[in-house]
Amino acid sequence: MRVILGISAYYHDSAATLIVDGVAVAAAQEERFSRRKNDERFPINAVEFCLSQGGKSLKDLDAVVFYDKPIVKFSRMLEGFLAIAPAGLLAWLRVIPGWLSEKLNLRQAIRDELDGLPKGCPILFTEHHVSHAASAFYPSPYDNAAILTVDGVGEWATTTISRGSGSQIEMLSEVRFPHSLGLLYSAFTSYCGFRVNSGEYKLMGLAPYGKPIYTDLILENLIDLKDDGSFSLNLDYFSFLAGSRMTNNRFNSLFGGPPRLPETPFDKRHMDIASSIQFVMNEAVMRLAKRAKEITGETRLCLAGGVALNCVANGMLQRSGVFEDIWIQPAAGDSGGALGAALEAWNQSQSFKEDNQSAMAIRSESNCDDMKGSLLGPEFNEDEICQTLQAFDAVYLRFDEGELLDRVSELLCNGGVVGWFQGRMEFGPRSLGNRSILGDPRLVSLQSSINRKVKFRESFRPFAPAVLEERSSEYFDLQGDSPYMLKVANVAESQLKKVLDKEEEGFDRIKYERSTIPAVTHVDGSARVQTVSKEMNPLFWSLLKCFESKTNCGVLLNTSFNVRGEPVVCTPEDAYRCFVNTAIDWLAIGPFLLKRDDQPKAKPQQDFDPVPD
Repeated sequence: MRVILGISAYYHDSAATLIVDGVAVAAAQEERFSRRKNDERFPINAVEFCLSQGGKSLKDLDAVVFYDKPIVKFSRMLEGFLAIAPAGLLAWLRVIPGWLSEKLNLRQAIRDELDGLPKGCPILFTEHHVSHAASAFYPSPYDNAAILTVDGVGEWATTTISRGSGSQIEMLSEVRFPHSLGLLYSAFTSYCGFRVNSGEYKLMGLAPYGKPIYTDLILENLIDLKDDGSFSLNLDYFSFLAGSRMTNNRFNSLFGGPPRLPETPFDKRHMDIASSIQFVMNEAVMRLAKRAKEITGETRLCLAGGVALNCVANGMLQRSGVFEDIWIQPAAGDSGGALGAALEAWNQSQSFKEDNQSAMAIRSESNCDDMKGSLLGPEFNEDEICQTLQAFDAVYLRFDEGELLDRVSELLCNGGVVGWFQGRMEFGPRSLGNRSILGDPRLVSLQSSINRKVKFRESFRPFAPAVLEERSSEYFDLQGDSPYMLKVANVAESQLKKVLDKEEEGFDRIKYERSTIPAVTHVDGSARVQTVSKEMNPLFWSLLKCFESKTNCGVLLNTSFNVRGEPVVCTPEDAYRCFVNTAIDWLAIGPFLLKRDDQPKAKPQQDFDPVPD
């Protein structure tokens, strides 16, 4: 078994991954091709890309592996609905058609979607949390490690602790549905007016504006959190078993009112609630990590599952020193399940056993992970980009690499906002320097203006710093590296500036210049850091070096190349459309540089603030 296609689909964030001889050669979420945010449909476009990138066809596949076991999941859902009958009847009637049409007979549904798949090619299924654990451990730089996976729910498991060693993963502990940290956090996401399964990061960004004054209320009423990391939810306050809403009137009364409606203003209560649930999440993750250390005896930890995208908790865990080091799967959510499913099948195959010794030796010598910087998506050559630009009658200039870097860094120095479209697209939710919007982090006004005029999103949302790996300790109190933008660290004290003792509350706190890099410093003095190395992304590193040579600042503001409600751009066409329809000043796409004001189809600049401060 040498060529394996991994698939996640039908719930949210569907994706495909191609593994050849144990190495991921391609991976992508379906949303990037369909342009439908969090697309849950079968990832046929992602599959086609993966096969093309790997130079393979369906006939070359040795196996197709799905990331969970739908029959087991169905039995859990049925048991849950029966337990609360007749309350869950309407929800059951909503979901049952989908199950009857495709999910209960998923093997045939996959064959129908993959028209041309040889009849002899097996379709395999892994357990959901095994897929998460495999995605975390096998690509990591570790030969042995504890593994912690935390999400909403798989089949039954919501939290698992396991140990990885060589080609084996041993499950040691689990918490089962309906008790779930992921669902708890999603309940607060919904209560604060954000969309479940996509707005959790907004709740995390809102938290620093508040104070954790509701922490005791949560711990006393909603979750029984034990010292050993085990926990249980008080289901009297939740409605997710019925499938209609996350919370109920009892929950609403506990926090002083109904859920916030989307697009309505925030008040201090929402900020304090967000701060409180983040505090609880930090504590829960910490206790689980200590338990993982205790029962595995390992000194290093791998993380996956949707909760592993909570970079605040990750940063806290890194600073705690419970483990010598932690590694987080950059596609930690369900999209990464496609990767984990394929890797688990490979590691249990005879092919792996034949090649195991040499493969493990290479990994041990490199001391690097196997994710290739998560740059596993499509790329486009100069001719393909040029054809797209000509089709739009775009106005552009071509530069060699050195001159392009010089021009772009100069534009950034002068306050320009630059769309940066280079190389292979990132796999996972973060743009890491190939599908990015960039700015000068020294400009305090840039945080608000990019949110309003480029991203068309809430003004309170923070931006991440991309920093030269070799200079990261000058700017951040960061232990180790953070190549995938999945750890929050405090801005170094040497970079901080004094803020008025009595500053405004709420979103007015954004306007203060808290550090030498205010556009990427959150109101609590923290930042979601991406460290950039020459080895992992040489072109983006070179841009940072060029910017540094002009400013002595080895940091850039880096945010995903998209607007609110849309997936990150994938193709040159996606990039150009986003560019001319926003206030992005310049577009660097391949070797070409475009000025927005020169484009014939550029729309007038818009200003958007859906939630007035």
